[in-house]
Amino acid sequence: MVTQNWRLLRICLGLAVLLALSGVPTVLAEESVPGEVVVTGGPLTMSARSGPSVTSQLDGTDRRVTSSFTLDVSDATGSGAGWSLGISATPFTTGGPAGHALPADAMTITGVVAACASGTCTDPVNAVAYPLTVPTGTEVQPVPFFTAAPGTGMGAFTVSATVEIAIPANAYAGSYTTTITLSIVSGP
Repeated sequence: MVTQNWRLLRICLGLAVLLALSGVPTVLAEESVPGEVVVTGGPLTMSARSGPSVTSQLDGTDRRVTSSFTLDVSDATGSGAGWSLGISATPFTTGGPAGHALPADAMTITGVVAACASGTCTDPVNAVAYPLTVPTGTEVQPVPFFTAAPGTGMGAFTVSATVEIAIPANAYAGSYTTTITLSIVSGP
């Protein structure tokens, strides 16, 4: 029996030496430590790249000419609150003492698309129906023309709106200008 115990002890010692020589690490102590990543929200921003611009020749019929404008929108807030783009405009006029104007409902948005500009985005879910007449006047409130529902619209986007400008057959020839006011607010 002593021989068997001695033989077992020699086998165990031999295995221990083999393990030590084979490079298998032996864990002597183990401890867990916490890790943390702090993510802070950034701004909600919008900037316009361009406004609509069209040229049309009068031909005795009512005309609808198409143009577009593009915005860069970035929701880096990390809130998931969504956002809303608003629009209003002054009337299209030729200016001057004998100025002429296009009808108050001359500008209509017929559609808007948003594309992820960079990185990973949560595509906006829009609740606005088109066509949408842009309100014009000197004291008009902007109306939403594109929205991102809560939980959507996170990231950086290029937003492109297609507009139609109505030019009646009885319009005076001239260069008509407007000032378009664009806004962005947090929430739907």
